[in-house]
Amino acid sequence: MATENALHGKFEVEIIKKTVVKAKGPLPESRIISLSNLDLLSGRFPVTYIYFYKSPSSSIGTSNKTLESSLAQCLEHFYPFAGSISQNPKSNELEIICDNSGVLVIQAQANISLKEFDFYNLNKSLQGKLVFYTDNQFLVQVQIINYTCGGISVTFTFDHALGDASAFSKFLITWSEIAMKKKVSCSPDHSRNLRARDPPSYDSFFDEAFISCTMEEIGTMPTATISTWLKRLYYIDESSVNKLQGLACANGGNRTKIEAFSAYIWKIMANAIDQNHKHCKIGVFVDGRTRFSENHNSMANYIGNVLSLAFGETDVTNLKQGSVADISDIVHKAIFKSANEAHFRDLIDWIECHKPGLMLPKTVLGLDGPAIAISSRRRFPVAELDFGFGSPILGTVCSTIERPRVGYINQRPSARGDGSWIVSAILWPEMVEALESDPDRVFQPMNVNFIQL
Repeated sequence: MATENALHGKFEVEIIKKTVVKAKGPLPESRIISLSNLDLLSGRFPVTYIYFYKSPSSSIGTSNKTLESSLAQCLEHFYPFAGSISQNPKSNELEIICDNSGVLVIQAQANISLKEFDFYNLNKSLQGKLVFYTDNQFLVQVQIINYTCGGISVTFTFDHALGDASAFSKFLITWSEIAMKKKVSCSPDHSRNLRARDPPSYDSFFDEAFISCTMEEIGTMPTATISTWLKRLYYIDESSVNKLQGLACANGGNRTKIEAFSAYIWKIMANAIDQNHKHCKIGVFVDGRTRFSENHNSMANYIGNVLSLAFGETDVTNLKQGSVADISDIVHKAIFKSANEAHFRDLIDWIECHKPGLMLPKTVLGLDGPAIAISSRRRFPVAELDFGFGSPILGTVCSTIERPRVGYINQRPSARGDGSWIVSAILWPEMVEALESDPDRVFQPMNVNFIQL
């Protein structure tokens, strides 16, 4: 958690008040929800989102009161988010105890205006100032920071065992709808019913691509010797997004924007790694919700984790010499291999056969050499997230992971709603330099000029 008075450079944040908000109204009695196998794959680590707002028309006190009262109502629908997680002593399985422990809400005051905030260097501007998930007491933590200009930032930190970005987006949208007195659009499914087949079976590919391990074993695993990881925020305009997609389709294929984006990053990456490496990987997270049924909307409101990692590997020389179209073909094949029901069924069964322990893709542990994992949430709510004090001017994920083992890039639509993107990145210095020095200037360091202040 952030310190009571976190001072880094000129930016100081003072904690004013802490409140535990609990679900309002009747809840299921003695409800215990076992985590699914895919929840175990994602593991327990903090996922943090931060949204910035201009000065609200209402007073700060009224805004905070609205946020807390609407959160209490939202937790009626998402009661597991106000619970706790513990290990069943008999089965050794992790379970969500829906005991209404509540959500921690922290109100704080900053000593700067939003125009003084460093939106680019997240190491500098956010380190020690966000709510950090530190224990199992609260699965969700919220921090509201008021700035001298009257602006507000709201930080949401979730335990990843609760769900993935799709699940969190349903939670945030529902909260916003309640705050704005709108009809709630989501009827959340808390069944966590993605279970293994009997008997479980899986392709041998999963033994090669995934690993079951402990935290102690992770600590002793060899990985790239990177002493400094840089957390940066970038802006990508719509013209650059469209240009990349056009390049990716040059071979005649119909490539998506994220396939083109991933291919571009992968090509840049080839020049930003130790030249002793002959191969490198790119990983793209895949949401499996539309893969389990002919009715693609059947799992739209499923709350939990339904993620896998599609990854491609190729020779560094091929990346340097190949076109964006050539590389996007490799990315497309990798995603196609994972974006289907058979892949997710096999993955669930593989986890079943390797419990207990942490279940992770080897790629994210850096065991297969240099890699970057890319997460794309083009439908994640940004401009829609109004809690009664206006639409945000910026919304992004901002990882609180301190020592990653591979690079991460997370893409979101910008609050402008004009096709531009906001990209949060955790990368090694050479990769940051390669992206920022590219003559096409796809990655533009984030600053107030890209925000509607």
